[in-house]
Amino acid sequence: MKKILISDKLADAGVNFLNEQEGIQIHIDTGMTPEQLCATIVDYDALLIRSDTKVTEAVIRAGKNLKVIGRAGIGVDNIDIPAATEQGIIVMNTPDSNATTTAELAIAHMFSLSRNLPKADKSIREGKWERSQLMGAEITHKTLAILGFGTIGRIVARRGVGLGMRVIAYDPFVTPEIFAECGAEPVSLDELVAQADYLTLHCPVLEKTRGIISREKMVMMKKSARIINCARGGLIDEAALYDALKAGDIAGAALDVYAQEPPKDSPLLELDNIVFTPHLGASTKEAQVAVSVEIARQAVTYLKTGEAVNALNVPRLSAEEIKKSEPYVGLANSLGKVIAGLVTQPIERIKVSLLGNACEAEARSVSVGALVGLLSGRVSTPVNSVNAENIAKRQGIALTESKTEEITGYLSLVEVTAYCAGGEEVSLTGTLLGDKHPRLININQYEIEVVPEGILLVTQHADKPGVICAISSVLGKANINISRMQVGIADNHQQAMAVISISEKLDAALLADVCALTAVESAIQIEL
Repeated sequence: MKKILISDKLADAGVNFLNEQEGIQIHIDTGMTPEQLCATIVDYDALLIRSDTKVTEAVIRAGKNLKVIGRAGIGVDNIDIPAATEQGIIVMNTPDSNATTTAELAIAHMFSLSRNLPKADKSIREGKWERSQLMGAEITHKTLAILGFGTIGRIVARRGVGLGMRVIAYDPFVTPEIFAECGAEPVSLDELVAQADYLTLHCPVLEKTRGIISREKMVMMKKSARIINCARGGLIDEAALYDALKAGDIAGAALDVYAQEPPKDSPLLELDNIVFTPHLGASTKEAQVAVSVEIARQAVTYLKTGEAVNALNVPRLSAEEIKKSEPYVGLANSLGKVIAGLVTQPIERIKVSLLGNACEAEARSVSVGALVGLLSGRVSTPVNSVNAENIAKRQGIALTESKTEEITGYLSLVEVTAYCAGGEEVSLTGTLLGDKHPRLININQYEIEVVPEGILLVTQHADKPGVICAISSVLGKANINISRMQVGIADNHQQAMAVISISEKLDAALLADVCALTAVESAIQIEL
């Protein structure tokens, strides 16, 4: 008999599903203190929660029989995932179960802004009849611009197409085929904001996306444009949004999420051309039922079959599998991170090849390691060896593998090749020194031995004297230390490549200075 503890309120449909399962016994106890939870969890195989329960390291260590923690919803900030991983406990969530609900809220905000519904309601309640002052706008034939094209963004796109809108979208990790399937036209970020009549945000808050709708981007927008954010508060520069709305540089905005929640004392509250809701993205009866049933189903599946649907951490592996595969998985992970920094077009396919002694490793583990490196930090869902393949498929990335024991020059090699839209191809080869020290030995046609760690500055430049000196001079003047530098030359080319290990990340201005050097064709930095 498998025992499941439910410590937060789940919809009745989820509880009923669990009660119908053979070999499953449930206990519901909500509102427990941390001490009570630690005392109760000891005998349970699974813990199902929402946002109220804090699953700390103490709780995890107290769960002597705990095998899985299930979060009914997407956010897992209340779970100590590293501690769960250390204890061999699977953590899973339900990332797509409230996607439709959140997408529909964005569409609702679009209508509300277009027809001044909050103002109209307030006017009537005050005994007024202000038809001439509440002139609205049609959405048909307008341009719906979607920033972030994951599950929610794609639902919004289909809704927009159904409403007769022109739909454009920006997401650098989605292939053209995915956009086409949803009736959306892929555009650059600048084109997205400049052409938008309605700009709706559906991407995670990452280093690259925090404040992505900045003062600079708002200046590009039409004065008639409206911004909708039902994703994460940190995506918008709220001070810039206040100025743009107050000055009439954009027509309106609707926010469900905020940099600080609740948005107490925010100057945005003073404005009448903005609509607010209190983080209602997942707040529908249907969504609450969906996440409850889905997490119940996932927990039962894992307890009965070992299949970890929507798992967020690394599953248990046998000691033998870890010993054989772990060094190659780490190497592949590094190659994936480097490829993510080098490609300029959406990736359509990744091929992972194992050569020589690398064939002893479990191919899928190594391939997934490459996907984890490629996708980590670039999608909203935490990426690991359990969910990397599903995330890649959602991004339109196919995975292929090959093995061959024949090899020359090295005992083992791992080769990762990215095939991108427009015919771009980036191929990396790596090896292990002493069976444990990873080395990158080839980037496309350039033979170059690199230790894949820290911050790497990668330049392509003319193969002539003085270039490396010029690059080093720019870095030296900025007090950037160079710990390693390798230069490779391609056969039958007049170009060279340098991979420079630097002490700290370059800011945009300094990177531009390197790119501005006469002989330098390109310069990018990659953080491993």
